[in-house]
Amino acid sequence: MSNSVIALESDGMDMEIDLSNLGTVNTMFAALFSKLGVPIKTTVSATVLEEALNGTVTVRPLPIGTSVNGKVDKQCAHFFGVTINDEQAQAGIVIRVTSAAQSKFKLLYFEQEANGGYGLALQEDSEKTGKGTSAGMYFLHFQVYRMDSTVNALAMAKDPEAAFFKRLEGLQPCEVSELKPGTHIFAVYGDNFFKPATYTIEAICARSYEDTTQKLKEIEAQILSKRNDLHQFETEYRKALARFQEVTNRYSQEKQSVDELLKQRDSIHSSFTTVRTVVNASGSASGRSKYSNEEVRSESPAEDGSIDGKDKSHKKKWFNLNLNRSDKKA
Repeated sequence: MSNSVIALESDGMDMEIDLSNLGTVNTMFAALFSKLGVPIKTTVSATVLEEALNGTVTVRPLPIGTSVNGKVDKQCAHFFGVTINDEQAQAGIVIRVTSAAQSKFKLLYFEQEANGGYGLALQEDSEKTGKGTSAGMYFLHFQVYRMDSTVNALAMAKDPEAAFFKRLEGLQPCEVSELKPGTHIFAVYGDNFFKPATYTIEAICARSYEDTTQKLKEIEAQILSKRNDLHQFETEYRKALARFQEVTNRYSQEKQSVDELLKQRDSIHSSFTTVRTVVNASGSASGRSKYSNEEVRSESPAEDGSIDGKDKSHKKKWFNLNLNRSDKKA
Protein backbone atom coordinates (compact mmCIF):
# COMPACT_ATOMS: atom_id res chain seq x y z
CA MET A 1 0.00 0.00 0.00
CA SER A 2 1.73 3.21 -1.15
CA ASN A 3 2.33 6.30 0.95
CA SER A 4 0.12 8.31 -1.39
CA VAL A 5 -2.83 6.10 -0.58
CA ILE A 6 -2.61 6.04 3.24
CA ALA A 7 -1.37 8.95 5.30
CA LEU A 8 -0.53 7.94 8.85
CA GLU A 9 -0.63 10.67 11.45
CA SER A 10 1.96 10.96 14.20
CA ASP A 11 -0.01 8.67 16.48
CA GLY A 12 0.03 5.91 13.87
CA MET A 13 -3.68 5.22 14.22
CA ASP A 14 -5.44 8.06 12.36
CA MET A 15 -5.54 7.02 8.71
CA GLU A 16 -6.83 8.94 5.69
CA ILE A 17 -7.51 6.87 2.60
CA ASP A 18 -8.65 7.60 -0.91
CA LEU A 19 -10.63 4.44 -1.59
CA SER A 20 -10.80 5.14 -5.31
CA ASN A 21 -7.04 4.49 -5.56
CA LEU A 22 -7.11 1.18 -3.68
CA GLY A 23 -7.12 -2.22 -5.29
CA THR A 24 -9.50 -4.96 -4.23
CA VAL A 25 -7.09 -6.56 -1.76
CA ASN A 26 -6.18 -3.28 -0.03
CA THR A 27 -9.83 -2.29 0.09
CA MET A 28 -10.60 -5.58 1.84
CA PHE A 29 -7.90 -4.86 4.42
CA ALA A 30 -9.23 -1.35 4.98
CA ALA A 31 -12.77 -2.70 5.42
CA LEU A 32 -11.48 -5.30 7.89
CA PHE A 33 -9.61 -2.71 9.95
CA SER A 34 -12.69 -0.50 10.02
CA LYS A 35 -14.80 -3.45 11.16
CA LEU A 36 -12.34 -4.10 13.99
CA GLY A 37 -12.73 -0.53 15.19
CA VAL A 38 -9.61 1.06 13.73
CA PRO A 39 -10.50 4.70 12.98
CA ILE A 40 -10.10 5.10 9.23
CA LYS A 41 -10.79 8.45 7.60
CA THR A 42 -11.61 8.45 3.93
CA THR A 43 -11.20 11.33 1.52
CA VAL A 44 -13.53 12.40 -1.23
CA SER A 45 -12.44 11.04 -4.58
CA ALA A 46 -10.28 13.43 -6.58
CA THR A 47 -12.45 12.68 -9.62
CA VAL A 48 -15.59 13.92 -7.85
CA LEU A 49 -13.85 17.08 -6.64
CA GLU A 50 -12.46 17.80 -10.09
CA GLU A 51 -15.85 17.37 -11.77
CA ALA A 52 -17.42 19.69 -9.21
CA LEU A 53 -14.74 22.35 -9.77
CA ASN A 54 -15.29 22.12 -13.50
CA GLY A 55 -19.04 22.46 -13.05
CA THR A 56 -19.70 19.26 -15.00
CA VAL A 57 -21.84 17.58 -12.33
CA THR A 58 -25.59 17.09 -12.55
CA VAL A 59 -27.47 19.02 -9.86
CA ARG A 60 -30.97 17.90 -8.88
CA PRO A 61 -33.35 20.31 -7.14
CA LEU A 62 -34.21 19.62 -3.48
CA PRO A 63 -37.01 21.99 -2.45
CA ILE A 64 -37.32 23.01 1.21
CA GLY A 65 -39.65 20.68 3.08
CA THR A 66 -39.06 17.70 0.79
CA SER A 67 -36.92 14.57 0.84
CA VAL A 68 -35.31 12.35 -1.79
CA ASN A 69 -34.41 8.67 -1.56
CA GLY A 70 -31.43 7.44 -3.53
CA LYS A 71 -28.62 4.95 -3.97
CA VAL A 72 -25.15 6.21 -4.81
CA ASP A 73 -22.23 4.08 -5.96
CA LYS A 74 -19.08 3.97 -3.87
CA GLN A 75 -16.76 6.92 -4.42
CA CYS A 76 -19.46 8.70 -6.40
CA ALA A 77 -21.74 11.60 -5.46
CA HIS A 78 -25.29 12.81 -6.06
CA PHE A 79 -25.60 16.60 -6.14
CA PHE A 80 -28.60 18.60 -4.97
CA GLY A 81 -29.51 22.29 -5.23
CA VAL A 82 -31.39 23.82 -2.27
CA THR A 83 -32.92 27.23 -2.99
CA ILE A 84 -33.92 29.38 0.01
CA ASN A 85 -35.53 32.81 0.31
CA ASP A 86 -34.88 35.59 2.82
CA GLU A 87 -37.41 34.37 5.35
CA GLN A 88 -36.13 30.81 5.26
CA ALA A 89 -32.52 31.94 5.52
CA GLN A 90 -33.39 34.04 8.58
CA ALA A 91 -35.24 31.16 10.25
CA GLY A 92 -32.43 28.69 9.61
CA ILE A 93 -31.91 25.64 7.41
CA VAL A 94 -31.18 22.01 8.25
CA ILE A 95 -29.92 19.44 5.74
CA ARG A 96 -30.02 15.85 6.98
CA VAL A 97 -29.13 12.51 5.41
CA THR A 98 -30.09 9.17 6.96
CA SER A 99 -29.61 5.52 5.99
CA ALA A 100 -31.72 2.75 7.49
CA ALA A 101 -29.29 0.26 5.86
CA GLN A 102 -26.39 1.70 7.93
CA SER A 103 -24.56 2.75 4.79
CA LYS A 104 -21.44 4.86 5.12
CA PHE A 105 -21.63 8.20 3.33
CA LYS A 106 -20.55 11.81 3.46
CA LEU A 107 -22.73 14.90 3.37
CA LEU A 108 -20.91 17.59 1.39
CA TYR A 109 -21.49 21.32 1.03
CA PHE A 110 -20.04 23.21 -1.94
CA GLU A 111 -19.59 26.94 -2.48
CA GLN A 112 -19.84 28.65 -5.83
CA GLU A 113 -16.49 29.36 -7.48
CA ALA A 114 -15.69 32.28 -9.75
CA ASN A 115 -15.44 30.01 -12.79
CA GLY A 116 -18.93 28.66 -12.22
CA GLY A 117 -17.79 25.45 -10.58
CA TYR A 118 -18.21 24.28 -7.01
CA GLY A 119 -15.52 24.01 -4.35
CA LEU A 120 -15.85 21.73 -1.32
CA ALA A 121 -16.42 23.82 1.82
CA LEU A 122 -17.82 21.41 4.43
CA GLN A 123 -18.20 17.69 4.90
CA GLU A 124 -19.84 15.52 7.55
CA ASP A 125 -19.14 11.81 7.83
CA SER A 126 -22.05 9.54 8.68
CA GLU A 127 -22.25 8.24 12.23
CA LYS A 128 -24.18 5.36 13.74
CA THR A 129 -27.33 6.67 15.38
CA GLY A 130 -29.71 4.08 16.73
CA LYS A 131 -30.34 1.41 14.13
CA GLY A 132 -29.08 3.45 11.19
CA THR A 133 -26.51 6.06 10.19
CA SER A 134 -26.96 9.78 9.74
CA ALA A 135 -25.22 13.07 9.08
CA GLY A 136 -26.50 16.62 9.21
CA MET A 137 -25.65 20.27 8.70
CA TYR A 138 -27.39 22.88 10.84
CA PHE A 139 -27.38 26.51 9.69
CA LEU A 140 -29.27 28.03 12.64
CA HIS A 141 -27.40 31.28 13.38
CA PHE A 142 -25.64 29.93 16.46
CA GLN A 143 -22.55 27.81 16.97
CA VAL A 144 -23.20 24.11 16.52
CA TYR A 145 -20.71 21.27 16.83
CA ARG A 146 -20.02 18.06 15.03
CA MET A 147 -18.65 14.97 16.71
CA ASP A 148 -15.49 13.41 15.32
CA SER A 149 -15.75 9.83 16.61
CA THR A 150 -12.19 8.96 15.54
CA VAL A 151 -10.83 11.14 18.36
CA ASN A 152 -12.62 9.06 20.97
CA ALA A 153 -11.65 5.82 19.20
CA LEU A 154 -7.97 6.81 19.36
CA ALA A 155 -8.32 7.68 23.05
CA MET A 156 -9.87 4.29 23.78
CA ALA A 157 -7.06 2.51 21.94
CA LYS A 158 -4.41 4.35 23.95
CA ASP A 159 -6.06 4.33 27.37
CA PRO A 160 -9.42 2.52 27.60
CA GLU A 161 -9.84 3.43 31.26
CA ALA A 162 -9.58 7.16 30.56
CA ALA A 163 -11.53 7.12 27.29
CA PHE A 164 -14.55 8.53 29.09
CA PHE A 165 -12.74 11.81 29.69
CA LYS A 166 -11.96 12.06 25.97
CA ARG A 167 -15.49 11.29 24.85
CA LEU A 168 -16.34 14.92 24.19
CA GLU A 169 -12.94 15.83 22.76
CA GLY A 170 -14.30 15.03 19.31
CA LEU A 171 -16.56 18.09 19.41
CA GLN A 172 -15.54 20.34 16.55
CA PRO A 173 -17.22 23.67 15.79
CA CYS A 174 -18.90 23.87 12.40
CA GLU A 175 -17.33 26.53 10.23
CA VAL A 176 -20.58 27.81 8.72
CA SER A 177 -23.55 28.70 10.93
CA GLU A 178 -25.88 30.37 8.43
CA LEU A 179 -26.80 30.44 4.76
CA LYS A 180 -27.66 33.45 2.65
CA PRO A 181 -30.67 33.49 0.35
CA GLY A 182 -30.04 31.75 -2.95
CA THR A 183 -29.21 28.29 -4.22
CA HIS A 184 -26.79 26.15 -2.28
CA ILE A 185 -25.17 22.92 -3.47
CA PHE A 186 -25.08 19.78 -1.34
CA ALA A 187 -24.03 16.26 -2.24
CA VAL A 188 -24.27 12.73 -0.84
CA TYR A 189 -21.02 10.84 -1.37
CA GLY A 190 -20.96 7.02 -1.26
CA ASP A 191 -18.39 5.97 1.35
CA ASN A 192 -18.99 2.20 1.54
CA PHE A 193 -16.01 0.00 0.78
CA PHE A 194 -17.76 -2.18 -1.78
CA LYS A 195 -21.49 -1.69 -2.29
CA PRO A 196 -23.59 1.40 -3.10
CA ALA A 197 -24.94 3.52 -0.24
CA THR A 198 -28.68 3.92 0.19
CA TYR A 199 -29.84 7.21 1.69
CA THR A 200 -32.62 9.72 2.29
CA ILE A 201 -31.79 13.42 2.09
CA GLU A 202 -34.12 16.15 3.27
CA ALA A 203 -34.05 19.96 3.44
CA ILE A 204 -35.89 21.55 6.37
CA CYS A 205 -36.68 25.13 7.36
CA ALA A 206 -36.26 25.62 11.09
CA ARG A 207 -39.22 28.00 11.26
CA SER A 208 -41.52 25.04 11.95
CA TYR A 209 -39.08 23.71 14.58
CA GLU A 210 -38.56 26.67 16.89
CA ASP A 211 -38.80 24.59 20.07
CA THR A 212 -36.44 21.97 18.67
CA THR A 213 -34.00 24.68 17.58
CA GLN A 214 -33.99 26.18 21.06
CA LYS A 215 -33.45 22.77 22.65
CA LEU A 216 -30.50 22.15 20.30
CA LYS A 217 -28.98 25.51 21.24
CA GLU A 218 -29.31 24.71 24.95
CA ILE A 219 -27.97 21.17 24.67
CA GLU A 220 -24.96 22.32 22.64
CA ALA A 221 -24.10 24.82 25.39
CA GLN A 222 -24.54 22.15 28.07
CA ILE A 223 -22.31 19.67 26.24
CA LEU A 224 -19.61 22.29 25.77
CA SER A 225 -19.79 23.15 29.46
CA LYS A 226 -19.67 19.48 30.37
CA ARG A 227 -16.51 19.04 28.31
CA ASN A 228 -14.84 21.78 30.37
CA ASP A 229 -16.09 20.16 33.58
CA LEU A 230 -14.60 16.83 32.53
CA HIS A 231 -11.19 18.42 32.14
CA GLN A 232 -11.28 19.49 35.79
CA PHE A 233 -12.85 16.26 36.98
CA GLU A 234 -10.17 14.21 35.22
CA THR A 235 -7.51 15.94 37.30
CA GLU A 236 -9.44 15.17 40.50
CA TYR A 237 -10.03 11.60 39.38
CA ARG A 238 -6.35 11.02 38.63
CA LYS A 239 -5.36 12.27 42.08
CA ALA A 240 -8.02 10.14 43.79
CA LEU A 241 -7.01 7.10 41.75
CA ALA A 242 -3.37 7.56 42.69
CA ARG A 243 -4.37 7.90 46.35
CA PHE A 244 -6.53 4.78 46.08
CA GLN A 245 -3.66 2.79 44.62
CA GLU A 246 -1.39 4.07 47.39
CA VAL A 247 -3.71 3.01 50.22
CA THR A 248 -4.43 -0.30 48.47
CA ASN A 249 -0.72 -1.07 48.35
CA ARG A 250 -0.37 -0.07 52.00
CA TYR A 251 -3.30 -2.32 52.91
CA SER A 252 -1.49 -5.31 51.41
CA GLN A 253 1.72 -4.40 53.18
CA GLU A 254 0.03 -3.87 56.54
CA LYS A 255 -1.87 -7.14 56.24
CA GLN A 256 1.33 -9.01 55.52
CA SER A 257 3.07 -7.28 58.44
CA VAL A 258 0.27 -8.17 60.89
CA ASP A 259 0.26 -11.81 59.76
CA GLU A 260 4.02 -12.02 60.24
CA LEU A 261 3.88 -10.46 63.73
CA LEU A 262 1.16 -12.87 64.87
CA LYS A 263 3.13 -15.77 63.46
CA GLN A 264 6.22 -14.70 65.36
CA ARG A 265 4.19 -14.33 68.57
CA ASP A 266 2.80 -17.85 68.20
CA SER A 267 6.33 -19.15 67.73
CA ILE A 268 7.49 -17.36 70.89
CA HIS A 269 4.53 -18.71 72.86
CA SER A 270 5.34 -22.25 71.82
CA SER A 271 8.88 -21.86 73.20
CA PHE A 272 7.53 -21.77 76.80
CA THR A 273 7.36 -25.60 77.33
CA THR A 274 9.24 -28.55 78.90
CA VAL A 275 7.91 -30.87 76.24
CA ARG A 276 10.52 -32.03 73.85
CA THR A 277 10.01 -33.16 70.31
CA VAL A 278 10.76 -36.85 69.65
CA VAL A 279 12.76 -37.29 66.51
CA ASN A 280 12.40 -40.57 64.63
CA ALA A 281 15.06 -42.38 62.62
CA SER A 282 14.30 -40.35 59.49
CA GLY A 283 15.15 -37.19 61.37
CA SER A 284 11.64 -35.76 61.49
CA ALA A 285 9.57 -35.07 64.57
CA SER A 286 7.10 -37.87 65.17
CA GLY A 287 5.46 -36.50 68.27
CA ARG A 288 6.09 -34.92 71.63
CA SER A 289 6.94 -36.67 74.91
CA LYS A 290 5.49 -35.56 78.27
CA TYR A 291 8.19 -37.32 80.37
CA SER A 292 11.59 -36.02 81.46
CA ASN A 293 14.82 -37.76 80.50
CA GLU A 294 15.16 -39.37 83.96
CA GLU A 295 11.65 -40.78 83.77
CA VAL A 296 12.28 -42.21 80.37
CA ARG A 297 15.48 -43.91 81.46
CA SER A 298 13.95 -45.37 84.68
CA GLU A 299 11.03 -46.88 82.84
CA SER A 300 12.92 -48.15 79.85
CA PRO A 301 13.42 -51.93 79.59
CA ALA A 302 16.93 -53.41 79.79
CA GLU A 303 18.80 -54.35 76.69
CA ASP A 304 18.13 -58.09 77.19
CA GLY A 305 14.39 -57.43 77.14
CA SER A 306 13.85 -57.93 80.95
CA ILE A 307 12.96 -55.38 83.54
CA ASP A 308 15.51 -54.17 86.12
CA GLY A 309 17.82 -56.75 87.90
CA LYS A 310 16.24 -56.41 91.35
CA ASP A 311 12.87 -57.59 90.16
CA LYS A 312 14.51 -60.45 88.29
CA SER A 313 16.38 -61.72 91.41
CA HIS A 314 13.25 -61.51 93.56
CA LYS A 315 11.20 -63.52 91.12
CA LYS A 316 13.96 -66.15 90.91
CA LYS A 317 14.10 -66.60 94.68
CA TRP A 318 10.33 -66.90 94.88
CA PHE A 319 10.37 -69.62 92.25
CA ASN A 320 13.10 -71.61 94.03
CA LEU A 321 11.30 -71.34 97.37
CA ASN A 322 8.18 -72.93 96.05
CA LEU A 323 10.13 -75.64 94.32
CA ASN A 324 12.10 -76.66 97.45
CA ARG A 325 8.94 -76.91 99.51
CA SER A 326 7.50 -79.29 96.96
CA ASP A 327 10.48 -81.60 97.19
CA LYS A 328 10.24 -81.86 100.98
CA LYS A 329 6.65 -82.92 100.90
CA ALA A 330 7.48 -85.58 98.44
